[in-house]
Amino acid sequence: MTDVTSTPLGAGLKPYSEYKDSGLPWLGRVPGHWQTAPGFAAFRKKQIKNIGLKEKRVLSLSYGRIVVKPEGLRGLMPDSFETYQIVEPGDIIIRSTDLQNDKTSLRIGMVRDRGIITSAYICMKITAAVLPEFGYQLLNTYDLCKVLYGMGSGLRQNLAWTDFKRMPVFLPSLEEQAAIVRFLDHALLRLDKAIRAKRKTIALLNEQKQAIIHRAVTRGLDPDVKLKDSGIPWLGQIPAHWEICRVKDQFLCLNPRRIPLSSVDRGAMTSHQYDYYGASGVIDKVEDFLFDDELLLIAEDGANLVLRNLPLAIIARGKFWVNNHAHILKPKGCNLEYMAGYMETLNYQPWISGAAQPKLTKDRLMAIAIAVAPATEQSAIVQHYTEQTQPLISTIKTTVREIELLREYRTRLIADVVTGKLDVRDAAARLPQVEDAPADEIELADIEGAGEEMVEEDA
Repeated sequence: MTDVTSTPLGAGLKPYSEYKDSGLPWLGRVPGHWQTAPGFAAFRKKQIKNIGLKEKRVLSLSYGRIVVKPEGLRGLMPDSFETYQIVEPGDIIIRSTDLQNDKTSLRIGMVRDRGIITSAYICMKITAAVLPEFGYQLLNTYDLCKVLYGMGSGLRQNLAWTDFKRMPVFLPSLEEQAAIVRFLDHALLRLDKAIRAKRKTIALLNEQKQAIIHRAVTRGLDPDVKLKDSGIPWLGQIPAHWEICRVKDQFLCLNPRRIPLSSVDRGAMTSHQYDYYGASGVIDKVEDFLFDDELLLIAEDGANLVLRNLPLAIIARGKFWVNNHAHILKPKGCNLEYMAGYMETLNYQPWISGAAQPKLTKDRLMAIAIAVAPATEQSAIVQHYTEQTQPLISTIKTTVREIELLREYRTRLIADVVTGKLDVRDAAARLPQVEDAPADEIELADIEGAGEEMVEEDA
């Protein structure tokens, strides 16, 4: 990973003049004047039940950020929110389960809006020895550096308050904490702006790519082709020689062969070599496979059916496993790439049911009317849009890699500053007043392309 001090953000930063051994292998040395304390000196457990429904704003921890859940997309919630806990600005929320799964990192969030959140999370408030933002970044560092993964107990490595209560922490003075927070706010804001700009570039490139594919799979390659009215509102006019059929005419549905595996089941496996597919792609690796084939997977449920932040039509090849959150379609003879492109262009909104948890049932999916090019044209259409979109895809891949490097640098910077590897006091004193949003307000949905953290379990 890039040395922080070799970049513009880290230029001029140096280590402290004196260090001492922390006694923790992962941490190494810490500044000599920092105080050693148990976790309870910095954090206190807090749980205030929402008795009497005092609060109705529902919050959720999504990729390291506390977000307000939008109406209609709250997922499976109880009718009464009295079992939820009330949280306030400055509280720190920790998702304490399933630590063996690296994909659920970014499990620490800082509350900025008063509301309620499920009692499954641990809620902490900081003590007088810690500034809220520093306390958040301290626990965030423990998470980003994978320190929490060895602290839990049980098969899923669940954390309890007692784990945090005994956890050693190293604290600078409040004045120094303020300098660290000030420096990180400035540096992370710049990094987050760069990431957002690159994400916007990717979004524009994807829109351009999808427009090319949509035009090819719905109108063909002949600009002068004769059109006819399909008689179906969502299809409109189509090439006169194309066939109108239904999804069931092009595919067999293999849903009965799906088997969901919980994270506990997957975590207990001795090997992880085959892709495990969920609603919007690969979510894990497992030791066995259900299919050895070329199939099309269509999301069955989840907010992404409405938000469309991730693909809904995914080609799965080779040996793999599919859970019960994706429909499994086997082509009867059509070109798989052509149909994947076509199915991704569809607007599924008219066939989605469920307000709390959007769902596309098998019967509705298989009954959707589609207009399909003759088999002789399908390969040519795929070849055309593949050639047209290849430069876009290449640029997208390059930009994605740039974002990954920025995130790696972001993690390294936070860890180096919060653990005292670099002294930022002088640099913080020279910074201009920050007028923009706090750094952790980055659209962290960018990380996975979704606004809501999805943890797929048995249904």
